[in-house]
Amino acid sequence: MPYVSHCVSQEERGLTVRHILKQKLHFSSHAISRLTRTENGILVNGLPARTTFVLSPGDTVAAESGDVRAQREAPVPGPWPLPVVWEDDHLLIINKPAGMTAHVSNFLPDTPTVAGALAFSRGTDFIFHAVNRLDKGTTGLMAVAKSGHVHDLLRKTLHSDRFFREYRAVCVGTPVPAEGVINLPIGRDETSTVKRMIRSDGQCAVSRYQVLETHGAFSLVQLLPETGRTHQLRVHMAAVGCPLAGDWLYGTEDLSLIARPALHSFRMALTHPITGEPLEFYAELPEDMVRLLRD
Repeated sequence: MPYVSHCVSQEERGLTVRHILKQKLHFSSHAISRLTRTENGILVNGLPARTTFVLSPGDTVAAESGDVRAQREAPVPGPWPLPVVWEDDHLLIINKPAGMTAHVSNFLPDTPTVAGALAFSRGTDFIFHAVNRLDKGTTGLMAVAKSGHVHDLLRKTLHSDRFFREYRAVCVGTPVPAEGVINLPIGRDETSTVKRMIRSDGQCAVSRYQVLETHGAFSLVQLLPETGRTHQLRVHMAAVGCPLAGDWLYGTEDLSLIARPALHSFRMALTHPITGEPLEFYAELPEDMVRLLRD
C-alpha cells in the first residue's frame, strides 16, 4: 500500500500525530478513524503509533493512503484499450476513448468501462476513484485517484486554479458573440431520466466559451466549465443555439457525421495533492472531431 508522510519541523514540536494527519496530510476524521483500525496504518519513524503520540522535530509521520475497494462490487474486467498519459503511486491520467463510461451503468450494462479496463490491466484489486467523470461519448483527459484520500483532496480542488480543465467541442453554427460566459441554471428535465434543461430553480451553472475556428456549418470552440453540473457544456451550448455536433439528446443525431456528441477533454492542469508538483497534460483532438472541421 502507498504511504504519504510529513517530517515534523521545529515549529511543530509538541503536536500530536492526529494534528499532523489532519492539518498537514489533510486526512478527514473518518479516514483517521479507519487508519487507527488498520495494521501499520499510522507510523512514526517506521513504527506503529497512536494518534495521541506527541511528536518531536525530525520525526516522520507516515499514513497509509490506500483504502478498501470503494465500489460495491468488483468491476467486470474487459480487454478495452485505455491509453495512459501519466502515472505515479497516487494518481493516473488517462485519455478516455469514446463509447466508454467510468463505471458500469444500470442504463448501459454492456458498455465498456474505465473501471473494467483498469481491472483487466491492473487486476481486480486495483482501487479506482474517478476524479472528473466524462460522459460515455466524451473523449480525452480523465484523472483517476488510486486511493480515497487522494480522491478527496483532488475533488476539493475541482473548478479552482489547482485543477484546471479545458474542453474542445465542435458545435453547429457559430455562437454570437464569439467569446463569452453562459450563466444559466441547470436542473432535471422531468420528462426524462437522463436529460437536463435550463430552469430557474436549477443549480448554478457557469461556462466560458471562445470560438477558435469556423469551418462551413461547424465551429471549434474552447469550453471552460466553472461549475460541474451533469451535461453542463452540452446543455449550455444548446441553450445559445449552437448544440454540439452529433448530440442526440440536445441537438440532432447524424451518424454519418459523428456517432457521439463532439466533446473532448483537451487540457488538464493540476497541483499534485501529495507532492505539490504542478502537472499539465494535453490530449490531441480525436479524428472524428477533426473530420468535421475539414473543408
